[in-house]
Order: sequence, then structure tokens, then C-alpha cells
Amino acid sequence: MVPHLITALTGPINELEQRILDATPVIERWFRLEWMEHTPPLYCSVDIRNAGFKLAPVDTNLYPDGWHNLSPETLPLAVQAAQAAIEKICPEARGLMIVPENGKPSSFYLASLERLQQIFRMAGLSVRFGSIDPALKKSTSIKLPDGEKITLEPALRMRYRLGLKDFDPCTILLNNDLSAGPPGILEELHEQYLLPPLQAGWSVRRKSRHFRSYEEVSKRFGKLLGIDPWLINPMFSSCGEIDINEPAGMECLRSETDALLVKIKRKYKEYGINEKPFVVVKADSGTRGMGIMTVRDAKDLDQLTSKTRARVAPQMPGGAVLIQEGVLTNERIHDAVAEPVVYMIDRYVVGGFYRVHADRGADENLNAPGAHFVPLAFAGGNQLPRAGMKPGASAPNRFYMYGVIGRLAMVAASYELEATDPEVRELL
Repeated sequence: MVPHLITALTGPINELEQRILDATPVIERWFRLEWMEHTPPLYCSVDIRNAGFKLAPVDTNLYPDGWHNLSPETLPLAVQAAQAAIEKICPEARGLMIVPENGKPSSFYLASLERLQQIFRMAGLSVRFGSIDPALKKSTSIKLPDGEKITLEPALRMRYRLGLKDFDPCTILLNNDLSAGPPGILEELHEQYLLPPLQAGWSVRRKSRHFRSYEEVSKRFGKLLGIDPWLINPMFSSCGEIDINEPAGMECLRSETDALLVKIKRKYKEYGINEKPFVVVKADSGTRGMGIMTVRDAKDLDQLTSKTRARVAPQMPGGAVLIQEGVLTNERIHDAVAEPVVYMIDRYVVGGFYRVHADRGADENLNAPGAHFVPLAFAGGNQLPRAGMKPGASAPNRFYMYGVIGRLAMVAASYELEATDPEVRELL
């Protein structure tokens, strides 16, 4: 059973999609039961690659930006999901404080913050931005191209609460990935909800841990549907605490890359796939698409130029490295390579977009300068399948697949956060 999907927009029938559409009631019940046992992250986005013979997540972001790239028509979905999330967390809430990234914000990021503020305002909350950047000393308003403005204010710590001079919110929403570690101002907030929790930051989080959780989820889901979990799961390996400028570090990277390529070749042979296998090497935490290498043969690592090492090494400064099975993307928009990114709030799919890059190939990272974004057609409830329709015959059926994979990654993220929760670990 191998699906053969040409593109998400105009592809032929494929067996994996048919299997998922036929099992919709079973799948939705499975998700309901998962959320009875586990708490989803408040929000996340998932990068998905559709190779035709494989559909899998390649990255899960627990501090997503890019909200302004979603279609405005999906806004009601996001608002309803935000309302459901707030009702569970703090039903009496009046205010929400969003903690943005430190540093000078780009216009792209400000537009994302504006949309995020709009979603939670329409969900019934007063929303303000409280910055933990030590460089921000006073309230600062920034005008956006659409004429609106964003006001960043310095966050204030008051015993076990965080707020602003005249604003005491029930919930703190982090949109800051805490790559440098959690600052003291965010610790021991015993009287407020801090979401996502501190262990979701990149000083604690590891991609290898997430994909181990996803591997577990994909095996259970594969058994539920009677499919090989490899069809929805990228294999991976990792090297801990290496320096690619040192011989020992390169030896680990070379051996793990070679072993993973052998496993991928076996799977390709099993399914009669004629593509050339490859792996993607990236830091096990953070990076935002920087310092990523595509490797087709372990020997290629011996021939890395000094220029490549200089570009990649700063993103992996003596840290752990993830070696992930490369997943091709057969999706195209106006002949440019594309990949879907799915956005979720609480347990619900609320939209997404295609990341499109005209100068990149089907086996390359698209999260790079030069990318542009095309909203996914989730409007009008299109994230739900349409009964009786063939795969690919309607947009809802095509995009339902993405929502299933995105939610599987969200389940994995909930496992991951539970495993690193310091309070749970103390009880154990």
C-alpha cells in the first residue's frame, strides 16, 4: 500500500488518503480519547512534507509566528478554538498578556502579533504585549503598514505574578522561544497560567525527543488504520554534544548518517520507490531553518567546504544534532516548490498556508530567505472531510489529511511536554 500523490491541489487518488477518509469516525474518536488523557499545547504549527509516497511532519513549532499568513476567512475557526482553550484554562479571564520575542521585531513578526492579538480579542479578552527584553525600558508603539499599531510594554514582576503597570492578566501567553533559557522574571509564577510552560523553550526542548514521541504516536495510529507507520513518520537519529569542526564530532555524524540512509534505502526498496534517499542534518534545538544541510551520501560530509562549516557550525555550537530522514515535497504552486504548514489552537486545526520557494528543490529546506506564503483553503470548514467524495476531488478531503498529520504531531508535543514537566518528574 503506497500512495502516489502528485500534488495537494490536483493529485490522483492515493490509498493512504482513502484509508484515512474511510476511517474518519475512528480517527476522530481516537483523538477525543487522546485529549481525555493528555493536554494539548495552547497553540502550535507543524511543517508537513508530501512526497506522494509519504506524508510526514518535519518540524513542530510550539511558539508559532506567521499567523497573518492564514486566510482571513479562517479567523472564526481560530476565535472559536481560542474561546474553547480559555474556557478550559481560566473561564473567568478578562486579560491575556502576550510575551513577544526579544530584540527589534521585524515587520513580518509584528504582523503576526497583530493577528494573534485580534484572535484573542475576538475570543473575549483584553490583550496587551508585555516584553521581557531588558533593552525595552518604556512603552513603545510601532506603526504597521496597514495603519494599525502594536504597543510593546515592559513586563513587571510582582511576587508570584507578571503583568503591566495597570494590567493584571489571568494568563501569560509566551510567543518567545526562550532559546537563551528561561529568565527569572518568568519563573515561579504560581498564581497565573504560563502557556506554553517553560519546558517548551529551546533551552530544554529537543527535536529528537519530540520525534521519539511522534514515533510512538505514529505506531499506535498506524496500528489503528492498518498502515505502515513509516508512511507518516520520518525516521531519525541524533548525535549528542558534538562539534562538526572536530574529528570525533564528524565521525558520529558520518556513522549515524550512513546508518539512517541504509534504513531509508531498505524502505524505498520495499515500496519500489526510485527516488534517491537523503537526510537532513540540523541542530537538535531552535535554529528557525538556519544551518540545515541536505546530505545524500555520508561521504559528502568529508567534503564539506570551510564556507559550509562556517555557515552551519554557529547554529550547532557544541550542541546535539538531529539527523532526520529527508521527505521530498511533490507539491507545486505555479511551478515553485511548496510545503503545507498547519496551525492549531488547543486541539483544533484553525488554518494553514503553503510555504513556497521558487529557488529551492524538492529535497531542500524551504524555510529560508526568498520564501513566500499562500493561504491554505481551509475556509468554510474545509478542514473536515466530505463524505462520499473521492480523495483529491474536493479541497476539504485533500486538506483533512494535513489536519490529521498536524494533530498527530500535536499529540506528540503533549507527550513531550509531560515527559519534561519538572513537577511530574518530582512526583516520579
